[in-house]
Amino acid sequence: MKVERAPLGPGLEVSRVLTGLWQVADQERSGRALDPDAASRALDPHADAGLTSFDMADHYGSAEVIAGRLAARRGDVQLLTKWVPEPGPATPDAVAAAVQRAMKRLGTDRIDLLQFHPWSYADPSWLDNLFLLAEHQAAGRILHLGLTNCDAVHLDMAIRSGVPIVSNQVCFSLVDRRAAGAMLRVCREHGVKLLAYGTLAGGLLSDRWLGRTEPAIDESLTWSQMKYRRFVDHAGGWDRFQALLQTVRGIADRLGVSMANVACRHVLDQPAVAGIIVGARPGERSHIEDNLRLFRFALDARARRELEAACEALDPIPGDCGDEYRRPPFLTAAGDLSHHVTHFPAPWPATSSHGATRVSTGTPWEALAGYSRAVRRGNRIHVSGTTSNHGGRLIGGRDAAAQTHFIIDKIDGALQSLGGSLEDVVRTRVFIRDGVDWEPVARAHGLRFAHIRPANTLVRANTVGDDLLVEIEADAELS
Repeated sequence: MKVERAPLGPGLEVSRVLTGLWQVADQERSGRALDPDAASRALDPHADAGLTSFDMADHYGSAEVIAGRLAARRGDVQLLTKWVPEPGPATPDAVAAAVQRAMKRLGTDRIDLLQFHPWSYADPSWLDNLFLLAEHQAAGRILHLGLTNCDAVHLDMAIRSGVPIVSNQVCFSLVDRRAAGAMLRVCREHGVKLLAYGTLAGGLLSDRWLGRTEPAIDESLTWSQMKYRRFVDHAGGWDRFQALLQTVRGIADRLGVSMANVACRHVLDQPAVAGIIVGARPGERSHIEDNLRLFRFALDARARRELEAACEALDPIPGDCGDEYRRPPFLTAAGDLSHHVTHFPAPWPATSSHGATRVSTGTPWEALAGYSRAVRRGNRIHVSGTTSNHGGRLIGGRDAAAQTHFIIDKIDGALQSLGGSLEDVVRTRVFIRDGVDWEPVARAHGLRFAHIRPANTLVRANTVGDDLLVEIEADAELS
């Protein structure tokens, strides 16, 4: 039996079932770390079976150290890790320290795949971090760059801005199908692969939970189970989830496989999905044989129709991929960001003078022409005409929609720095360069402001700068 494999980029091919080590952090909840040598030996059977790819992160307890010990004993494994920094300014020293720390813990001089998690798109430091990571990639310390929990708009933006992203790791399951929408279209356009986690919803999509009463979200559950119980609530509740499980059980019985097999194979068969990440608890549960069964059967047309109907009976998970880490409802283990982030600093510092508070974003035009990015007087904030330049870079390339999204992020960052947000915007004015198609710009504006509905003016203009296709100004009123 041959384990399916998929290329992520030149020189990096992964097993289509990757072993996820996030549960190491759960195992170490008491504060006592696992023995790295014993835990790494517990991973040998995965690699021996052909499941040679392991996914981890800087915050998964000692997972990187354990995987590094495994790699030191054998040369047939692929180590995929993540960098999830606290929100705030990006600096070359901080990025270099993160890369060096990962290399040291993994015991390597080149990281196979480093995946970056952006917290806030209103703070452009997420892009600065990516640009700095790309420099480390060019220097040979990183083979490939990926993102994790990035939405479709900003994956597209990063790639159009010149960052060589090969993958995006997102939640994708029978319960959460957000990745099958706009994300799939972006992946197809740019050739990006998806690495899917949460495919078993923390184990809830398995025989163990069929017919069970609804569990409380408390410490009797693992962190993963607490998280995906919240997903179940937003998908329509426990009774509708049980109906999905009944459908999965029927298909599993007919095909002679487990319920987990059906749930995993469904996601593996989705376009752009390179692999699914199935969690393991080193020294405890491994599920190797069940995972290998994924490569011995196929879902037939009847099974696909039944699964589609069962999924349609659920409510869609709100937002786009990764929104559970950026906006309510926070579908995390804690129901908020307390396990992840202590605070979100303002994207730019504010200064006060002459009865007003101002922020500047450091563009050369602000100093040259003598204006602020945004000014607050009382409960009103006025944001200057804003374009997609940042730190001497053009964000979004020559794509009008990508530029528009970055401009709106930049406006959001200016508002946040003055105590407001996009929700406070009451008017926008959009200027589109002559010859540029207005519709992608209007659609981008609509995607970001549909729930706010400010007054708007959209006009053709001979904007300054040949590559700056769009300019937007905004007014906001704080309640």
